[in-house]
Amino acid sequence: MQERPSAAAQTRTSPDEPLQESGPVVERRSERGQQAGERKIGDSDIATAPIREVARPSHHSVAVGGRTIGYTATPGTLTLRDDDGKPIASMFYVAYVADRAKGEPERPITFFYNGGPGSASMWLHMGSFSPVRVLTTAPNATPAAPFRVVPNPDTLLDKTDMVFLDAIGAGYSRPLGDTKGAAFWGVDEDIDAFARGITRYVSNNHRWNSPKFLFGESYGTTRTAGLVYALQEQGMQFNGVMILSSILNYGVRDAGFDHIYVTYMPSYAATAIYHHRIPQPADQAAFLAEVRAWAQGPYEAALAKGHNISDAELDATARQMSAYTGISATYLKSINLRLDLSRFRKELLRDQRRTLGRYDSRFTGIDADAGGEGPEYDPSDTGVSGAFIGSLHDYLEQQLGWTTDMAYRPSGNGINRAWNWKHKAPGANFPSNVADTAQDLSAAMRQNPHLKLYSLNGLYDMATPFYGTEYDIAHMWLDPSLRGNVRFAYYPSGHMVYLNPDALKQMKSDVAKFYDDATAK
Repeated sequence: MQERPSAAAQTRTSPDEPLQESGPVVERRSERGQQAGERKIGDSDIATAPIREVARPSHHSVAVGGRTIGYTATPGTLTLRDDDGKPIASMFYVAYVADRAKGEPERPITFFYNGGPGSASMWLHMGSFSPVRVLTTAPNATPAAPFRVVPNPDTLLDKTDMVFLDAIGAGYSRPLGDTKGAAFWGVDEDIDAFARGITRYVSNNHRWNSPKFLFGESYGTTRTAGLVYALQEQGMQFNGVMILSSILNYGVRDAGFDHIYVTYMPSYAATAIYHHRIPQPADQAAFLAEVRAWAQGPYEAALAKGHNISDAELDATARQMSAYTGISATYLKSINLRLDLSRFRKELLRDQRRTLGRYDSRFTGIDADAGGEGPEYDPSDTGVSGAFIGSLHDYLEQQLGWTTDMAYRPSGNGINRAWNWKHKAPGANFPSNVADTAQDLSAAMRQNPHLKLYSLNGLYDMATPFYGTEYDIAHMWLDPSLRGNVRFAYYPSGHMVYLNPDALKQMKSDVAKFYDDATAK
């Protein structure tokens, strides 16, 4: 099999930087002044990522399930090197490792990351399963500072050690030397970078014999599907992968195709129920199954006819679609039954002069122009981003002692727009123009029949609708003997399921059982 080339095989690094070959520099306390992330160049100090790996461990404890778990929290950097050994990037991470008595069995280790592409991992880090989390008032906008970062009783630390990784160009992760960011900004380039970072962490910390898991959110699920296959090809076997708010195949979003309208229909219905725009069903799960069946059958057939659809079928389809979405049949006919997300978010509560969130349709916003075609902003983004960004800075600096002159980038500058979407799937002769890493995940599960997959979904997630995830996984063409390795869960929340505390508690319980099953012999 042809080996994928290094992300930046032709790069060089500055000759005046000291290199670290045998592991990270361990700093037991915070130091100010010239430190990690600061390099003297000429007469000026320029904030850059360190080539020498840095780790700053500190000890803490958290109460989980009636017992206290001691753990070491370590913010640090991993130096990624090309195939010739030259440093090409510094990847920032925060690791949480529980105390383990001598003779205890190997603990699982899980690598977490967000998506974007180009997003830092602060969302999962400060909101989901780490030993601390920031409190929000979702689905309402969270008030301004001071924010509350509290011990997290729903942390996964009782089941696994955790490492939160920032993509290159996001958070505190940066290219090194004369390597450009574009060397990492693409589907395959990104997979290669994360494979190098995870391999480096595992080797530095002697975790090759630990049960291993990946946990990606949003585009991070696209990454996960390709990454687990890439690492497996390099000899690192995984016990399980968890994909939260997933999109594995971007091809369905190409212009000119109708499938995206089909995949949104159950999410529209769930949102219409939440906002009381259609009658409340006695059994929501059964109702959404009914919507799925209609979307996959009569609705998809009607869309396929294009302008050849009869007036009678157009009327009947619009009436049924209205009953499921709360949008008037007249409006639906005027847009040819193709209800894109922007229009739905603007139209559902137009009579109340309110719009809906994209990441979480429970959130509502107010536009200056109530008669516009689409929302002016995403209230589910603006309603929580300040709390996450502010609390992450304070937590890293005040509690974990990580100080640097570098700017933390919640989303890397220009990464999303510059992304190379081409991807070479397993067995393909040439890369496709649009990523479909479901095929990588399928290959990984066929080659490692013990690999478990957990798909975690928010009912009110409008960025990555749950029915689209179901479609992508169904088209992995898994043998019947492997389909029992796949499980699904659905929560009354949005893209970031953990913003709903009750949903987070249930998700912790579900995922904890997944760890038990995936590590059982």
